[in-house]
Amino acid sequence: MTELIQRLSEPLALWQRIDKVLLAIVAIPVALALVDPEQVRPTVSFAGNAIAHTGVFIVFAVLAVAYMKATGAEALLARAFEGRETRMILLAALLGGLSPFCSCEVIPFIAALLALGAPLSAVMAFWLSSPLMDPAMFLITSGTLGSEFAIAKTAAAVSVGIMGGFTVKLFTRSMVFTKPLKATQAKGCGSCCGGSSPFSGRPHWAFWEEADRRRSFRDTTVDNAFFLGKWLLLAYLIEAMMLEYIPAELIATVLGGSGPTPILLGALLGAPAYLNGYAAVPLVDALLEQGMSNGAAMSFVIAGGISSVPAAIAVWALVKPRVFAAYLGFAMVGAVIAGVAWNAIA
Repeated sequence: MTELIQRLSEPLALWQRIDKVLLAIVAIPVALALVDPEQVRPTVSFAGNAIAHTGVFIVFAVLAVAYMKATGAEALLARAFEGRETRMILLAALLGGLSPFCSCEVIPFIAALLALGAPLSAVMAFWLSSPLMDPAMFLITSGTLGSEFAIAKTAAAVSVGIMGGFTVKLFTRSMVFTKPLKATQAKGCGSCCGGSSPFSGRPHWAFWEEADRRRSFRDTTVDNAFFLGKWLLLAYLIEAMMLEYIPAELIATVLGGSGPTPILLGALLGAPAYLNGYAAVPLVDALLEQGMSNGAAMSFVIAGGISSVPAAIAVWALVKPRVFAAYLGFAMVGAVIAGVAWNAIA
């Protein structure tokens, strides 16, 4: 019986080890070769040209993030949670929209702050803005959707964080936000964070003077280049197929126009459909080409970014469901407001 269980578990273990993104990258051309062979070459060429076009942004973003990691610049984030609560909310929203660190890195940092009594309002401001924008995201968004869209999304990220933070501050004594922590808090992501908080210590800007920091720079560069490269390649392959197979009239009918309906639909579709912020950029570019309104595009990326799986897990791991529900509510409201504002401006 034990031997049978081991044999049955082997395929499952193999499947868990396989990189699903790389698998999809290989599967798309293979599937096209079976159902539409003439489309294989244009699809692969489109993706390759798109990667080449955004290559300079990818390289700069990867090196910038690696530098910040190697110097320990993330330690500066802890200073946002010092002083008066209003100041904390504003700084947390601003730094959350600029920090280049993954959601699971935030878990041990936020857990420590909440345990030490940091106000939930400042934490919420950071949580809402952090998954929406970072240096790499800004550069890739600028290269694909334009610098105006990237700046507007950054402003929206900070604004949503501020909105959520001050709302929590206003209703801090309500039944929703009292005693927000779960009884047993989840542990951090060991594979990403090394099992300890990366937010301690002081920055050392000349990282090349220390072997450990040089190693951190090298490892972060390789990891992020691989991460961004595979997700963007997959996104460009999907973008090519969207442009080829999804009728532009359908997108224009559902998500086009200047009214509030496309913006609301963009937020509702973005929340469940969003898997990765970097991959979403080319997909939104394709939807815009097919008639998606500017406001719907903005609401899609705001709602989707906050409710994406990594960002949502970071919140769910630490707080009670009622606080998590408020987090998602802020995402939807903020996304619609950002969409309306961007539609009016653009």
